[in-house]
Amino acid sequence: MKYIDLHVHSNKSDGTLSPTQIVELAKTLDLYAIALTDHDTISGIDEAMEAASILGVILIPGIEISSEFNGGDLHILGLNIDYKNVAFNKLIDILQDERKQRNVRIIELMRQDGVDISEDKLRDKFGDASITRAHFARYLVETGYINHKDMAFAKYLNKGRPYYVPRQRVSPKDAINIILEAGGHPVLAHPLLYGLGRDRLMSLFNYLKELGLQGIEALHSLNSPADDRMLLGAAKRYDLFITGGSDFHGANKPNIQLGIGKGNLKIPAEILDNII
Repeated sequence: MKYIDLHVHSNKSDGTLSPTQIVELAKTLDLYAIALTDHDTISGIDEAMEAASILGVILIPGIEISSEFNGGDLHILGLNIDYKNVAFNKLIDILQDERKQRNVRIIELMRQDGVDISEDKLRDKFGDASITRAHFARYLVETGYINHKDMAFAKYLNKGRPYYVPRQRVSPKDAINIILEAGGHPVLAHPLLYGLGRDRLMSLFNYLKELGLQGIEALHSLNSPADDRMLLGAAKRYDLFITGGSDFHGANKPNIQLGIGKGNLKIPAEILDNII
């Protein structure tokens, strides 16, 4: 039986392993295929593709786009995108520019509080990663301002805390269209993490389907067997294909492992038939 993982983050966004290291780990774990789905960036795909071609792992180029729905986050995965599509890249550049502007404001707030931080210091630590709140949390821990990244979020970076700056996110419709523009497959990531309840979640599936959503991440590290069954049934009901992924972030989520999540995740390679 061949297994895959279609939701993976590298250090180009908020993971801790390089794209090459992720592919090497996938090879060690005998995974048949993985998708690199960094947040709002495709900067790691070329590196991952090169490593995959050498090691014999199938690499699905992907992205995870953060959109806003009813005041909350909604994450749309784009799988098997043409990541060199010119129009797609222009749209991703816009997302990156907005993220950079948000980060400048966070840096200003932290400096006003006496934190020794700058864009250059972040780059020294994290290279050319697409900087997220997770990087700010790591910075606070690694420079001794706080003891644990969860505390950094709870005390400083979560909504309503001193260093929280909201982002101007795209709509779900725009996120789906961006992915379709690149010839990719838009998939709703980790549906149960939005805390909507069953009825509202079903309404969301129906709404997103009308916008062009093609699949849902029915198999995920944090799902229970009952969750899997419910989502598989919903996918059938709304004529959406299923995908699955660990949401691997390396050391930033140490309890979630590539390919197997918390230990019991098994995503069969046949799912790739929906994507390739």
